[in-house]
Amino acid sequence: MNGSSYEVILKALEDNRLLDTCIPIVYGSPKAAAYHRKLLELNGNLNLINQAGDASDKRPNIINCCSNETKVELGQTSETAGQAAFDALERATQDLKEGSIGALVTMPVQDKIMPSDRFFGQTVYMEQSFGQKGDALDMLIGPRIRIAFAANDASLSKALGSLTPEHLTRKLEVLHQTLKQDFGLRKPRIALLAFNANAQGQEEENLLRPAVSQAVNQGMVVVGPLAADQLFSADGEFLKYDAVMALYHDQAASVFNLLSDNEGVEYTAGLPVVTTAPVIRLDYTTAQHGQPDENSFRQAIYLAVDIANRRLN
Repeated sequence: MNGSSYEVILKALEDNRLLDTCIPIVYGSPKAAAYHRKLLELNGNLNLINQAGDASDKRPNIINCCSNETKVELGQTSETAGQAAFDALERATQDLKEGSIGALVTMPVQDKIMPSDRFFGQTVYMEQSFGQKGDALDMLIGPRIRIAFAANDASLSKALGSLTPEHLTRKLEVLHQTLKQDFGLRKPRIALLAFNANAQGQEEENLLRPAVSQAVNQGMVVVGPLAADQLFSADGEFLKYDAVMALYHDQAASVFNLLSDNEGVEYTAGLPVVTTAPVIRLDYTTAQHGQPDENSFRQAIYLAVDIANRRLN
């Protein structure tokens, strides 16, 4: 609430076309929303409700998840803001679990100010909330590319240490099923990135090629390992594939950001529920300066709605 999240949310909800696709419910602080709306000089009001079942389809709604004593301290990090973010996430997750809402779109959080005894990162939180054991798969979805990450840790050393042929094959299975179930692809093609330059090294021989062979034996179309400079070359080699499996975050995230044109969305695949997030930087310095772009958040809503509807049908 002290950064640009409410600004992005409120600016996106100004577009009434969203009401044609879903019934938006903000989980947060009406007090904080009013504070940001006044500073931004926005006209739209949020309909205050007590539970999801009371939501109006005529305008966006908000459920109060925070203490009335919670105060906005613009541009500041605070444990109070972290607790408010966690309370909102917990309430929304509970409603998602009960089926009161059809999908969840979350804004970025700063892990260090969240309750340390209950929050260990958003992917882990969602896994624990829905009884999963390592099946969650972080994905980045853009207009031209989909990228999944075999290891959810950003650290290269942690990523390599956590990967085995069996683990990687399981991640490829989750990605394959996600592309079929959530994106409607009948026979998805997946490219696996190599670890070493020219795809020639011990990791390729002992880890990557065995995983590819096992995936192919299970009926998946997986090609690789492919060197990153080959796959992301100027001739658009990656466009031949429905998704790319990267081994760790920084291996492909920069390429994604260049290709996403402020329309990138984070998607947590492999869960029984639908949860997305905009690809935007958690920013305190630009709060209320009119700089944050709400387009990624809008795309995160549309993607969540599309996947939720596809699963229903």
